[in-house]
Amino acid sequence: MEENLEPNIEVNNESTKSKNDSNSSEIKDNNENENNNSAKSNFVSKVDIKNDNNPLDKPSPKPKKELPIEKKPFQDFIKNHLIPALIGEINQRGFEINEINLKNTKRPIAEDKCWVINCEIKDTCSFWLSFEKEDISSLKSISLSKPNQKPSIIESFLIDEKRITLNLIISRVLQRLNGQKLLGVN
Repeated sequence: MEENLEPNIEVNNESTKSKNDSNSSEIKDNNENENNNSAKSNFVSKVDIKNDNNPLDKPSPKPKKELPIEKKPFQDFIKNHLIPALIGEINQRGFEINEINLKNTKRPIAEDKCWVINCEIKDTCSFWLSFEKEDISSLKSISLSKPNQKPSIIESFLIDEKRITLNLIISRVLQRLNGQKLLGVN
């Protein structure tokens, strides 16, 4: 009996071994397939993601930005923005403007022709803000006087500023008027 068992044991061992070999090769095949599938799915998903993002990557037409008011034509800027802002600031401080206008005329004292904003503040003072050219970045000067008098001094205005803005012009005009104690105490 022993003899008969040995071949069976060998056969059993061989069949187990072949099953194990086939199982291990199936496991290897499955692992390789899974790896390949995951690599393919990663590749596909990356491609899909890229393709999905393509419509988003296209730049949408940007709405045109409105020009800053300082870039508008000179007379438009002065008449529609600077003069109304000056009137508002001076009125806010409790003063009344008798007259304010923009003219291409002779600058006080120097008598050269340029663009001049002439402003008369009731019972307080007058000032002349002059622009050498029809450009807010051109050379500027300011002159001040008491009511019903002619100005005696012409001063350069905003000569060191690289970027001229509406708020900057207004603040410096008010600063000059305050410096002379025309709009109140410093």
